[in-house]
Amino acid sequence: MQLLINGALHDVDVSAEMPLLWVLRDVLGMTGTKFGCGMSLCGACTVHLDGRPIRSCTTPVSAATGKAITTIEGLDAEGDHPVQRAWQELNVPQCGYCQSGQLMSAAALLETTPHPTDADIDAAMEGNICRCGTYVRIRKAIKRAADIKAGGGR
Repeated sequence: MQLLINGALHDVDVSAEMPLLWVLRDVLGMTGTKFGCGMSLCGACTVHLDGRPIRSCTTPVSAATGKAITTIEGLDAEGDHPVQRAWQELNVPQCGYCQSGQLMSAAALLETTPHPTDADIDAAMEGNICRCGTYVRIRKAIKRAADIKAGGGR
């Protein structure tokens, strides 16, 4: 089957039921998307499918064919996406393991809600677990990213 990932077409010869996460990581070598729980509970595996955040650990690759897939590698190769800039500016990660999923969920939120409230952020980030507890920094970074996106960047 053929997948459109980060704007490039990739041919993969895998079972239609193989989780998208393993196609990305093991078949295509895109290791930015992390495996956390395998049950769509932690959010570490979050990618965008046609612009919407999904959990790739439980999404069969067949559900992604014909759709645009964006991984953390495709958010902005130069690290200049507003969420990437805000995360760096505010030094959000501690261990960093969950952060690709956090960034992907935050980026999707800002596409639909340019000026999110705390309640918007809580709802969008629900299911993204940070075992280090950087939630306060994550919320602050999402607000900063919204500001950057609105033209308040460097």
